[in-house]
Amino acid sequence: MSRRDVVILGSTGSIGTQALDLARRHPDRFRVVALTAGGSQEQLFEQQVAEFRPAFAGLGEDASVTAAAMACDVVLNGITGAVGLRPTLAALAAGTTIALANKESLIIGGPLVTRAAAPGQVVPVDSEHSAIAQSLRAGRREEVRRLVLTASGGPFRGRTPAQLRDVTPAQALAHPNFAMGTVITTNSATLVNKGLEVIEAHLLFDVAYDDIEVVVHPQQLVHSMVEFTDGAVVAQIGLPTMMVPIAMGLAWPDRVPGAETPVDWRQAADWRFEPIDDDAFPAVRLAREAGRRGGTAPAVYNAANEVCVEQFHAGALAFPDVVATIDRVLARHDVRSEEDDLSVDDVLAADAWARAEAARVIEGTTPTS
Repeated sequence: MSRRDVVILGSTGSIGTQALDLARRHPDRFRVVALTAGGSQEQLFEQQVAEFRPAFAGLGEDASVTAAAMACDVVLNGITGAVGLRPTLAALAAGTTIALANKESLIIGGPLVTRAAAPGQVVPVDSEHSAIAQSLRAGRREEVRRLVLTASGGPFRGRTPAQLRDVTPAQALAHPNFAMGTVITTNSATLVNKGLEVIEAHLLFDVAYDDIEVVVHPQQLVHSMVEFTDGAVVAQIGLPTMMVPIAMGLAWPDRVPGAETPVDWRQAADWRFEPIDDDAFPAVRLAREAGRRGGTAPAVYNAANEVCVEQFHAGALAFPDVVATIDRVLARHDVRSEEDDLSVDDVLAADAWARAEAARVIEGTTPTS
């Protein structure tokens, strides 16, 4: 396999640092030609630039847009937040393969991204979507019956709606398997993250929402599955880390030897699968509704959630009211659904409206029309 020139956006974050570790271990496979970051860890960024000596390095959204448009083999978008959308579109316009870890590119910019992408140009880096992409190689598109996304269930699996009223921010951050950032860990606890992934799966794989299932799998060794029309189910299994999805994103469709330690099959283990409790955790159902409405609705779902998570950790919102508030904001949103006419400004305006509206709902003030 020839050496690939890679651009890494968000190099100081979790995805970016792991990608650089992969490049460090496989210099024969990957050459880092550009690095960008948001600027919150300038010292680390300077160390990365000194080590990898890319042709381009810069901080901020504009730098990421510039880097994404460079001539290279693959752009890894590991940026967090809506600022990742424009770099994604820049990479697509340049005709470059994009390894996509930035959820917001699809959640808020869904029709913009799918319209701009050529077949196979977007390679998912989320572990669940990478698992589906790998499993889909076992059959033809017309042979797929449904996709099955797995969820850890978070720290409150099995609790009733009444029991969730007393959940504290500290408890919500006690994920059973991962130590992640505040927003992602809280999203795992509310199952909002799985709702976002349902929308992503629909957009990435062009599968109807009715054909995307979510099951709770606490062990997080089965990363997701594809069910085929003959009843066969193909799953991607591995340790609950991001190294394989990142490696697949950079090397697609090839694999990188030694990217991760395999499962030790000599150790006895029990794996459990169970349905989601929609009464206690309505976030997935609400995400499906937002996805079906389309247009700007997913952007509103995502933005309202981010405000609700912040206010939950500030003590202004009870845990069950995070998703209840998202529901209220969505109900007040006049969805811009003419997807062929949507622009970046449209989706960013919906994002801004949702953040302001969520704040108004939480404060109990009269919403704007």
